[in-house]
Formats: sequence, C-alpha cells, structure tokens
Amino acid sequence: MVNRKLHGADMLTDAGRAEWETRNARASALATSPYKSDFPLLAKRPDLAFLDSAATAQRPKVVLDAQKSFYETMNANALRGLYQLSVEATEAINASRAHIARFIGLTGKKDARDIVFCRNTSEALNLLAIAYAPTVLGPGDEVCITIMEHHSNLIPWQQACRLAGAKLVYMYPDEQGIISEEEMRAKIGPRTKIVSCIHVSNVLGVANDVKLMGEIAHEVGATMIVDGAQSVPHFPVDVTDLGCDFFAFSGHKVFGPMGIGVLWGRHELLDAMPPFLTGGEMIDAVTEQTATWAPVPEKFEAGTQDAAGIYALDAALTYVESIGFDAMVAREQALVAQCMRRLGELEFIRLIGPDDPALHHGVVSFNVCTVHPHDVASILDMDNVAIRAGHHCAQPLLAHLGIDSCCRASLAFYNDSSDIDRLVDGLNHVWSMFHG
Repeated sequence: MVNRKLHGADMLTDAGRAEWETRNARASALATSPYKSDFPLLAKRPDLAFLDSAATAQRPKVVLDAQKSFYETMNANALRGLYQLSVEATEAINASRAHIARFIGLTGKKDARDIVFCRNTSEALNLLAIAYAPTVLGPGDEVCITIMEHHSNLIPWQQACRLAGAKLVYMYPDEQGIISEEEMRAKIGPRTKIVSCIHVSNVLGVANDVKLMGEIAHEVGATMIVDGAQSVPHFPVDVTDLGCDFFAFSGHKVFGPMGIGVLWGRHELLDAMPPFLTGGEMIDAVTEQTATWAPVPEKFEAGTQDAAGIYALDAALTYVESIGFDAMVAREQALVAQCMRRLGELEFIRLIGPDDPALHHGVVSFNVCTVHPHDVASILDMDNVAIRAGHHCAQPLLAHLGIDSCCRASLAFYNDSSDIDRLVDGLNHVWSMFHG
C-alpha cells in the first residue's frame, strides 16, 4: 500500500485491467471541464490547478449568490421574531433542514427534526463524545475506531475513554486499505459500546464498509457513528440503508460554505442526550435555579446560528443534484484513473493506497523519492499547482504505513486533464531541482 510503483494496468487482474481501460476511454472527455465556469475562483484563475478539494472544495456561484441573497433579502435572527423578515429566515432554515434530510436518504416528514446544525464534522463528533458517550461508557467498556481516522474522529474518543475509564480499540486495514470482516469481528466485541468510523479515508481514498461494520456493532449492542466528511461530496449517502445511528458531514467539503456542519442522529438517541452547549434558544423554560431543554434539534443549537450559511448549504446541495451523482462519480473515477496512471509512469513517485483506482474516492496520495512532501508542495505552488502535504490530520495512519508525511492530490468533478498535466509537469520540475 506504500513504497510501491504502479505501472499502468500491470498490477491489476484481467477484470481490473478491463475496468482500467474503460475509465481511460472516458478520459477523452476530460480534456476540459464544463463545470469550472460555475466556480468563480476557478474561472478567474485558469492558471491554477486546484487539487486540494478534500481539504475544502470550491464554491459555485449559486452558493455565493445564495449567501449574499440571505443577507440582502431576509437578514434577521431566525426563530426569535414574529415579524416578516424573521419568519422568512426561519422558513429558509426549516427548508434547508428538510432538504439535507432528503439528501442523506431520509424521507419521513419528521426526519428533518433530527438534523442538527453545527460548525463542521469536528464539532459534530465532539458533540457526540461529550454529550452521548458519557451516557453509555463506563470503566472497562470499549470504543472501537479505525487506525485511518482523521484526528476529528480519534481525539474526541481518546478523551471520552480517558474520562470514562474505557479503552480505545483500533481496527487495521490490509495492504490494500480494506478493513476485513474478520478484523471487524475481532475488534468489535461484548465490551464495545461505540463504533465510530470514517466513511472514506482522507489519505487512502478507500471507502470503509460502514454498513457491515454497523451490523456487527448492533449485534453486540453498540452504537454506530459515521464520519461522512469525505463521502458526502463523492457519492450518494443513504443513512437508512447504512443503518448507522449517527452521521456527520461538513458543508465546505460538499461545495457549501465554511462554518456549517451537519449531525444526524436517531431521534430517540438525540432526545435522551443532554445538551452540548447551553444558552439562548436551546431552552424550554428557565428559573433562577433550573432550566429545561427545548426539543431536538434546538436543544443542540445554542445561540445564533449561521443562517446565511445554512441557506447557502441548501443551494450547494441543489447544485450537486442538478449535476447528478452519476455524472460526478463517473468523471471523478476517470480523473483518478488518469492521475494514477500518469503518476505511475514517473519513476520517482511512490503511490499510497489501493492499487485499483476505483477504490480511490477523489484522493491520490503519493511521495516523491528523497524529497520531503513540504518541499514538493512548495515547489508545485510556484507552478500554480495546489496540493496538500503533511500528515493530513491522520498521524496514526501514517505511522502505521511507516511514513511521517505524504503528498495528496484530491480531485473533484470540476477538475480536468489539464490539472493532471500541470501536476505531472510540476513533479518533473520538483525532481529536476533536486536531481538535475
């Protein structure tokens, strides 16, 4: 999975080679992007190869316009006023909540009430570690996660286990980044109270089988939590089909604004949890010495929310739906296959992650032999190529892989072949600077 070469289809099975060739055929349609003009930053910077969408995606004009429109046409504190502007702001938030519920596969009329707004996936997972974990964790209990977790889905559970006297247990992937059923069953056991797993690794790009993991968790009476920050932007998610108990994602990775995150949870679990933050709007009644809480979701949304951001996230999801995941997935898979093939042709590149491009959901991680990733990223920046370099908030995973840091090119449907060409040219430039 690391320190290896990938030369075209040489390392694939016959079936894998056929799929590789199919994706290469699709690549002929990748010469230009029909979507870049939708994104003002990309339209204004045709010289830029933006390959860092896993960190934050670009925003289409319709999202920027929606955020601006909220402030220009309905700027008021939602939920608190009986005048028209406040009513319109409240209705906009309610509509966004209902849209998000549908977007992640919820169809019931009451499901929108189980959508909780927060700042990002990190805050959503901290909410669960602080407000939910103490209701189920005690001394000797276990929380099970994977070694590939982003720190946002690792450190909160470290802290929760420390406070409860519980143990944090790790599942490990095989050489292709896959966590097997055997590994799941070996680590999820009678002491397990919580299983929390990243849906798609932000380093390997591989999608974990969280549905199977959830089934195993439920067999032992544990709760299943899914970090969907890297899955929601790349393929359809149906939390009902996944069978999870909680699901979190960030707006800024799915072409929405920064500062807006979403937590969904089964209503009975959210209802039984204490609040995460206290203050305005999350109460039912307050006396000098006591308080009672508002129902879900208000119980978890203390203070003034980013109403304009919520409104713009609604626009982002509408934009995604206008393109369709079928088109997005096909284009991203073709781009990833092309990127891996081109990088695999460079003798000084070591690819990281599964051999099969189809297992990489928008992410291609790699290293340049003998050159530190920070130097690689800095030199690429001189050529207007934007990638991410470092530990990617996944230090335990990198330690497991035997490396300290790596480079990551993360692609979205708005990229095209020219971005990959610039990346390859830039990497040749990096190599020539260090090795003549």
